[in-house]
Amino acid sequence: MAFVGLRCIRTQPFLLHPAALFTRRRRVLYFSVKSSQSQTATQEKQRPIAISPHFDKQIIDKISKDYEAIIGIETHVQLSTLTKAFCSCPYNYGVSPNTNICPICMGLPGALPVLNSKVIEFAVKLGFALNCSLSFNSKFDRKQYFYPDLPKGYQISQFDIPIASGGFIDLDLPIEYGGGHRRFGITRVHMEEDAGKLLHSESGSYSQVDLNRAGVPLLEIVSEPDMRTGIEAAEYAAELQRLVRYLGVGNGNMQEGSLRCDVNVSVRPIGQSQFGTKVEIKNLNSFSSMSRAIDFEISRQVLLHSQGQSDQIVQETRLWEEGAQKTITMRKKEGLSDYRYFPEPDLPEVILTKEYVDNIRDSLPELPEMKRRRYESMGLSMQDVLFLANDISVAEFFDATIARGAEVKLAANWIMGDIAAYMKNEKLTINDIKLTPEELAELIASIKGGTISGKIGKEILFELLAKGGTVNGLIKEKDLVQIADPAEIERMVEKVLAENPNQLEQYRGGKTKLQGFFAGQVMKASKGKANPGLLNKILLEKLNAKS
Repeated sequence: MAFVGLRCIRTQPFLLHPAALFTRRRRVLYFSVKSSQSQTATQEKQRPIAISPHFDKQIIDKISKDYEAIIGIETHVQLSTLTKAFCSCPYNYGVSPNTNICPICMGLPGALPVLNSKVIEFAVKLGFALNCSLSFNSKFDRKQYFYPDLPKGYQISQFDIPIASGGFIDLDLPIEYGGGHRRFGITRVHMEEDAGKLLHSESGSYSQVDLNRAGVPLLEIVSEPDMRTGIEAAEYAAELQRLVRYLGVGNGNMQEGSLRCDVNVSVRPIGQSQFGTKVEIKNLNSFSSMSRAIDFEISRQVLLHSQGQSDQIVQETRLWEEGAQKTITMRKKEGLSDYRYFPEPDLPEVILTKEYVDNIRDSLPELPEMKRRRYESMGLSMQDVLFLANDISVAEFFDATIARGAEVKLAANWIMGDIAAYMKNEKLTINDIKLTPEELAELIASIKGGTISGKIGKEILFELLAKGGTVNGLIKEKDLVQIADPAEIERMVEKVLAENPNQLEQYRGGKTKLQGFFAGQVMKASKGKANPGLLNKILLEKLNAKS
């Protein structure tokens, strides 16, 4: 068996111990990194600013009127390619550490990268979706820095010539947050590879390196500093997630790290053109936590400004602590990092042809913003529009339903109401249910045409959701055709009135609420099949007739 070792390399945050560099457990290769004691001591010496995570909202609201927050976001989107960016290794989330690696992933000497063409295709797709200008001639660059999960000592990225730049993204804010349309600028989109992942021990005395993720293709999207609130930033990130899923270039799952957002926040007095000191926030694993983290950081910086302590706002990276609901210092940034970029010598330039670009543009699906405007033109409310367009599978189900003749508003109501409630209770997606768009359209038509009542329609719906089948088949099988013969309903009404003389006397004595009782009895007798409109009309006539 061949063993590989590394010389002891001491850095500020880590000390690598050769005795524990490589271990094998259950045939899985682990790389171990031990923490430096000196780093812990340094962290203990740093005195955090004493600001409570629970600010007085009234005070903050009052002083915030004099300040403006400036927010920009760097988003890393993991691409759903079959293999990694520069080698043939697959990537599957959650597999055993260091099982999907090769000499290229490990950065071994002499291993040469080969570009995955799907990465370029996905980058062009996202560039178009973000209304960017494409670079028909771009290149890859080496970004030099040392970190234990970066085996080569550099990352293959793009520096001065990104594949796309100068775009924008449109979105609609939810009604509960004030609504309204927003447009945020996109500075650039560039291709790069992901690093590995550090697995920290419970004791914190050492970390292990998993290189499964090393070399996985990423697209980094850098926004303009156009956002002003936590809600706007969270909705921007959510719209990026929708775009990625609509395009099919990634799954956008934040909990898996497939969509990672680093937020930059600064505050300045209103009227000031110069930006304030920028603070970066990491460890944001949901849109709600992103919104809360930004709002906390804005409040923290505004409070320091108002107390004349703006010099305590330093350029740093802060982590969001979900439990404590506050940001804490992770590391200080003394200045801009010198990554010593230079063109990647092992990869050729990326040259796009007009034909290649045009083919990709023509293959783009209807994107979320286009879909929202189309739904709005159909007369749907913004609440309906945002719900239906949020998930591409739900949108496709809705489109397929109305394509078969279903009334737009009725189809939206069924999907947003009973169908959504069923999926939530059963923890299913719309792709998991047995109901098809064809049968939902048929169900809506059967109710509207008077074949079945709305109540019977709901019973059929839940049968279709759970077991499948057809509307017409269930109607015939269970004899659910609505009774619409006036003479038959009249006979049932007369029978119910004759069987309940005391209630009839009370109704005619002034207790008109008993009408519901009689209607319920007739419905019970008809097994729910009596036409409700016809039933109420005949019932009122009989109840108010002179005895």
